[in-house]
Amino acid sequence: MSPKTKKIIGNVVFVLLIGLLIWPTSRSYFLQFLMKIGFFKPKLELNSASKDSDKVAPGGVFSHVSFVNSLGETVKVADLKGKVVFINFWATWCAPCRAEMPSINVLYDRYKDNPNMVFLIVEIEGSKAKAEAFMKEQQLALPISFPNSDIPKEWLSGPIPSTVILDKAGKVATRHEGMADYSSPDVGKFIQDLINK
Repeated sequence: MSPKTKKIIGNVVFVLLIGLLIWPTSRSYFLQFLMKIGFFKPKLELNSASKDSDKVAPGGVFSHVSFVNSLGETVKVADLKGKVVFINFWATWCAPCRAEMPSINVLYDRYKDNPNMVFLIVEIEGSKAKAEAFMKEQQLALPISFPNSDIPKEWLSGPIPSTVILDKAGKVATRHEGMADYSSPDVGKFIQDLINK
């Protein structure tokens, strides 16, 4: 093989690899692979405000926040008091968001029948058709919601995906920015501990 042919083949392979990393679907598969081998574990440290119940205002700090689910029903955070609430902020165009969805689906399957647990998978762009198409394409059963009020900066102040877990008092128990594997036993234990409180 001539040096010129090797160089052409090398350039084609390089362009293909770059294309695969840029294309959201293939990029999300690559990120899922990295999660499966142990990368992207969420940091689940109990928020100091959640440890101290005296710091919570009556009705909860975030009681004004609401979302609309895919059925058009309004879900008010104030009405979820007494339940642990898993809130994930994402968008259909976000490859890391897409990559972590299967792990969230595993967690959802584990807790979906628990009356003390609620999942809000919030598509921040408000694109119901795209969100539903993504869930169907990926064979995910996650309950999609959309913002119906301002999202507190304590929950979402920058990049997506971003995940917040509220304790039964409606306080932020923990918050994680960036992609993470939510199917791990550590996440299940963290949530179960909140449910048992």
